[in-house]
This record gives sequence, C-alpha cells and structure tokens, in this order.
Amino acid sequence: REQAEVPVERVYGVTRERFLRDIYPRRKPVVLKGMELGACTTKWTVDYLSQAEGSKEVKIHVSIVPQMDFLSKNFVYRTLPFDVFVQRAAEVKHKEYFISEDEKYYLRSVGEDVRKDIADIRKQFPTLAEDVQIPEYFEKEQFFSSVFRISSAGLQLWTHYDVMDNFLIQVIGKKRVVLYSPRDAPYLYLSGSKSEVLDVDKPDLEKYPLFMKAKRYQCFLEAGDVLFIPALWFHNVISEEFGVALNVFWKHLPAESYDKSDTYGNKDPTAASRAIQILDRALKTLEELPEEYRDFYARRMVLRIQEKAYRNDYG
Repeated sequence: REQAEVPVERVYGVTRERFLRDIYPRRKPVVLKGMELGACTTKWTVDYLSQAEGSKEVKIHVSIVPQMDFLSKNFVYRTLPFDVFVQRAAEVKHKEYFISEDEKYYLRSVGEDVRKDIADIRKQFPTLAEDVQIPEYFEKEQFFSSVFRISSAGLQLWTHYDVMDNFLIQVIGKKRVVLYSPRDAPYLYLSGSKSEVLDVDKPDLEKYPLFMKAKRYQCFLEAGDVLFIPALWFHNVISEEFGVALNVFWKHLPAESYDKSDTYGNKDPTAASRAIQILDRALKTLEELPEEYRDFYARRMVLRIQEKAYRNDYG
C-alpha cells in the first residue's frame, strides 16, 4: 500500500505580480526557482558563517537519532558558540560531542526573550542578514518573523502545520519536503499542531491505519530554491545535506486574529482556540447522557459541523 503522491509544482522567475495573481490565491505549495536572494547563495560557506557571527552562544537541539520528535522530546537542548556549532553541524562524525560521535544538530533561531520576542535574522544575526534579499511578496506590515535554521545532514523534523503563510528559503544544501493538505488532517493523527506519525516513509500502519489515505505532496529543494508553504499545510522536512535555510512568515489574516502572545507563529487563531474550547465543553456535557445517546448526538454534531463549516470547493 502506498500513499497517493503528487509532485509540488515548480515555477521559474516568478514576479511579485504573478505570484499574487496566479499562485497565491490557489493556496497550494509551489517551488519558486530562479529567485534573487542576494549574496547569501554564494557567500555562505561553513567558514564564512563561522567567522561572520563569531562566538556568540546559541541554543541548539541535539539528537542521537535522525528523526526528531517534538512530542516524545527525543532530543536535548545544549548551548554552543555559534562558530563551533556551525563546524560541528557540517561534520558527519564528531571528535567533540555531547552524546555520541554521530549526533545530529539543529538550530532554530529565536528572539532574545522567547516569551516576548520573535525570531528576526536582522536582530539575531545582523551580519548574515546583510547578505539576504528576502522576496517582498507581501506588505511590510504583514511581516511576522524570519527564522534562521541550520541542520546536520540527515536530520528530519516532525510533521506539523503553522498558522501563517511562509517562504522556506533554501540557501545551502538540499532538502526533501513532504507536505499534506489541511483537508487530510483527519488522517494524520494530530496532537496539537503536530502529527504522531514520525516516519512518513515507513509508517506503522497497525498504529496509524488511516495515514495511507492522506495525499502526499513532495518536492526536493536545492540551494536557491524558495518553497511557498500556505498556512495550515502540514510539512515534514529532511536535510539531505548540511543545510542552511531561512523561513519568512507573514500574517495574511487581520492582525487581531492572531494570539498576541505567539512568538513562534504556531498558535491557532484566537477564534479557532475559542471554538475548540466551546466544543470541549459541549463534549463534556454529552457525558451526562448514556452511551447510546452520546453516540447519536455526537454524530449529529459532526453532521452539523460538516454542513455549516466544511468547504465544498477544495481542489
């Protein structure tokens, strides 16, 4: 049994006008090729990265297995000087290490105070920021964050969704990205914004039998590629080589729709959070009924949700 697989469309030389007119309204992932990204695509070697930002300390994820799982927390947090971290992340085997000589490293930049400040490469890595030309395909006031990422070769990140649109800008190395439509959420065994299915290539079908119903979208990113990931699309990313990337998130809903305490861009919109709380209270109320009645009225609630809230025009 195999999942239905769809290659992500690749488009060359897309202008801002064409993106907003022809691509953005479709709300599907697209790989944008041939974008002008600045000097970063040629300057960012391991040595240059190490020297550019020096020895300031960064907090990193360290894992002894390639597949990182945020739900089981199969990694530890450690701190290293940035120049040392870059050199280690580029290695396959390590002479110096925390857990094992083949451990994997992952940096996801954060604000100075993670509870209050967003990730912004211009603030956390100002020297490197000068080398980057971010595609301005959204209004300046819509900008939310720019997340700088460095990954060891072979590192795979868990499947999750974000609540904002974003560009994944691949600067160095190759990545494979597997995506799933928001419509396939019922098959992804969610825990919050994350899927419990860690291995999307060899899933445990006894534990996750519905997973095969999800349609798999896939693309391979090379240095200089930009992947548009619409909000709510699930994505699973593996770095096939030592990789350096930049995620740029922007707000496409009215500003008041977002949780003001959200610095990561992954908290559900406030209206959605309120709706889920109301649903939880309704389900709690159903527990006052015998099982047969609970089942009947729960099914009626599902039908009502489908009738009132489901879209009929999904492609």
